[in-house]
Amino acid sequence: MKNQKEEGSFKRELGLFDGTMLVVGSMIGSGIFIVSADIARQVGSAGWLILIWVLTAVITMIAAVSYGELSAMFPKAGGQYVYLKEAYNKLIAFLYGWSFFAVIQTGTIAAVGVAFSKFTAYLIPVVSEKNILYELGSFKLNAAQLVSIFTIILLTYINSRGVKNSKSLQTFLTIIKILSLFGLIIFGFTLGASSAVWDANWANAWDSKMFDAPSAAWISIGGTALAAGIAASMVGSLFSSDAWNGVTFIAGEIKNPQRNVGLSLFLGTLIVSVIYVLANLMYVAVMPLNEIAFAKEDRVAVDAAQYIFGNTGTIIIAVMIMISTFACNNGLIMAGSRVYYTMAKDGLFFKKAAHLNAASVPAWALWAQCIWASALCLTGKYGDLLDYVMIIVIIFYILTIYGIFILRRKMPNAERPYKAFGYPVLPFIYIIAATAICVSLLITKTSTCGWGVVIMLVGIPVYYITKPKE
Repeated sequence: MKNQKEEGSFKRELGLFDGTMLVVGSMIGSGIFIVSADIARQVGSAGWLILIWVLTAVITMIAAVSYGELSAMFPKAGGQYVYLKEAYNKLIAFLYGWSFFAVIQTGTIAAVGVAFSKFTAYLIPVVSEKNILYELGSFKLNAAQLVSIFTIILLTYINSRGVKNSKSLQTFLTIIKILSLFGLIIFGFTLGASSAVWDANWANAWDSKMFDAPSAAWISIGGTALAAGIAASMVGSLFSSDAWNGVTFIAGEIKNPQRNVGLSLFLGTLIVSVIYVLANLMYVAVMPLNEIAFAKEDRVAVDAAQYIFGNTGTIIIAVMIMISTFACNNGLIMAGSRVYYTMAKDGLFFKKAAHLNAASVPAWALWAQCIWASALCLTGKYGDLLDYVMIIVIIFYILTIYGIFILRRKMPNAERPYKAFGYPVLPFIYIIAATAICVSLLITKTSTCGWGVVIMLVGIPVYYITKPKE
């Protein structure tokens, strides 16, 4: 009897609204409040800052609507892992799953957990990363790390109790998140905007320059240096816009997935793209570009809120980011475990991850993800994992979208309730743009991005050592 429960099937309890809220909630974490500072330092002008966010929005939406075709063809748990397996083979799918567990999902959960604790410390200083609780050699355990780990454990527990609980929490927090962000944007334009600041920021809108830390001076850039700056900048903006594909992982729990998964992807990425571009226009209307670039600890939104609301702005933003990161991690934790479940079904992950508990969720996979993400929290820094994560994420997005071309040839007669918008032009543009970003990152950030690729490639011998004999 127990075995029957464990081997049960997913319950289709999520509708279009739930799917859209999962996409929005997973995408909006802490990035929009932070990464514009680094972008401003890399390109040095309002025009390029806004253009990078617009480019990010276009690239993300092209990828999302392209995934709609794949989600309609394979409407089951596992999402991107399943698409890669069908288009290529089990090895490519395993490399994705391996990278997903080792760095992509768990690293993102850890980074978002660390961001949550960093802003909690605004309200409760005792949980700051400066409060060192234990020291052993170079290793230091601080209060912020414990808060991060506690939130990951709490959200894993909520998710292990069933998809209904996590769905309700996700929807509630995401609605608050959307309303508060729109509120910040509207108040920014109405209370904090200055025509003098706006005009000054747009006076030399396309005068691209980069801040050179060693000389502490701005250097004019163009040509290949500008292209490298744009690619480096887009690590942050793409990371802020990532995790939209989480809804594909839980397709087995979506009602009418052939329609609703693709629509959730489109609506969710559209909502977030609009919010992100408006938020950056608001920053440019409220703050001189130099202050965006050199916001204290890169917290652009905190400085903007002080312009808008005065000293209470810091508290408002801290609460917003706490809600935002908490909801973001709930979506990431819910979605990630479904990939390990599907891998385990294929014999490519721990067998226990293929079991569903009495609440019809992969509890063992949830807790395995929790343990590794908690371990990654002990690295303690939000930015450390960005380059490692993004290079692998983009490589697999390229492979997945190229998979549409492969499957059109491989399965010409397969049922396609939805076809990729703008095929073949838009998917091809995405592949070209994303490949250019990857190449530029490998050249300019070899030490970090190179290690990201190494982590992915280590999965090849692991696959051949662990794969079941057929």
